[in-house]
Amino acid sequence: MGEPSREEYKIQSFDAETQQLLKTALKAPSLECTAACFKTGGEYSVCQRSYSNCPCLMPSRCNTQDRNPGAVDLEKVANVIVDHSLQDCVFSKEAGRMCYAIIQAESKQAGQSVFRRGLLNRLQQEYQAREQLRARSLQGWVCYVTFICNIFDYLRVNNMPMMALVNPVYDCLFRLAQPDSLSKEEEVDCLVLQLHRVGEQLEKMNGQRMDELFVLIRDGFLLPTGLSSLAQLLLLEIIEFRAAGWKTTPAAHKYYYSEVSD
Repeated sequence: MGEPSREEYKIQSFDAETQQLLKTALKAPSLECTAACFKTGGEYSVCQRSYSNCPCLMPSRCNTQDRNPGAVDLEKVANVIVDHSLQDCVFSKEAGRMCYAIIQAESKQAGQSVFRRGLLNRLQQEYQAREQLRARSLQGWVCYVTFICNIFDYLRVNNMPMMALVNPVYDCLFRLAQPDSLSKEEEVDCLVLQLHRVGEQLEKMNGQRMDELFVLIRDGFLLPTGLSSLAQLLLLEIIEFRAAGWKTTPAAHKYYYSEVSD
């Protein structure tokens, strides 16, 4: 398939032992198949040796062995994914898809939820220590917020977002909207990106908290000092984005993206 693209590195960025652990947890026929599936956004069908919406692969290419995700330490897998997400913000943006695939594989093959339980427990641990994480590593903090929002976006219970994650996600976004965070472009960028991704879902789950969050954002936008011109632009864009029903109008898209590119 040639050289892997930047997106295909999601599993290849791990060491060989961890790659094998993740492949088995995913019940993936090969690393190449897994990377290609994540690249295209196709859903891996665990039992049928095929991918839907995956133009990179043909079913005949999959040399599937009968690998049982329940045969590996899925709590360890959860910790590996969280650890890597806290170190690599590019990985954290798409790790939710990997977690969803592992949860689906475990449910179909073993009828259990060891991985999901381990993942949520680890997310809770990091959430409780979020101020320490932010003080220790701003990048790690931004990666954590990106990861928990990504998990919220992908994981579903009865086709609904997980209620257990609603308030932790809100709390993280509220932290990003505090004046000391708004003075840092990395945190403003994270706040805006995550609201683009999960803002509409969050508002449906708890509209009052979204109103309160945007009071903070509007107040932050009006800060007399400490806000860069880029941060002001990003905050104004997300205010208008929500006001337009979580949609970008053609005029707004042209204005904001031309400003950012300039």
